Amino acid sequence: MQSKAANVDLYLKEVPADRLAALTKIRQLCLEELKGYKETMRYGMPCYEKNNIAEIGFASQKNNIALYILKLDVMQKYKGELKGVSTGKGCIRFTKPDKIDFDVVKKMLSGTFASTNTICG
Repeated sequence: MQSKAANVDLYLKEVPADRLAALTKIRQLCLEELKGYKETMRYGMPCYEKNNIAEIGFASQKNNIALYILKLDVMQKYKGELKGVSTGKGCIRFTKPDKIDFDVVKKMLSGTFASTNTICG
């Protein structure tokens, strides 16, 4: 869902109740792992930017929770750990919030922080 929320706190008030805990946990991990990044609302979803470039985003979509990991080296490194989860070039689609492996999410966020590569285009 694209949101017109002015900030992430307001965005989280709009999400379905059954997804709130998972989205809150993703946000918490972003804030912990992405030190120095700016939390913003871009493209109608929460994003985490470094040097005014969004490198991470997440959203409550119609049929899933989408996590955007925009550094391809990080996606490639951890894609094998996302068994049974639909992925795209830079998108991970979690259809069941209770099945999200937050350890892998944390590794991907940490990997994004450490990566010196540019985002996918």
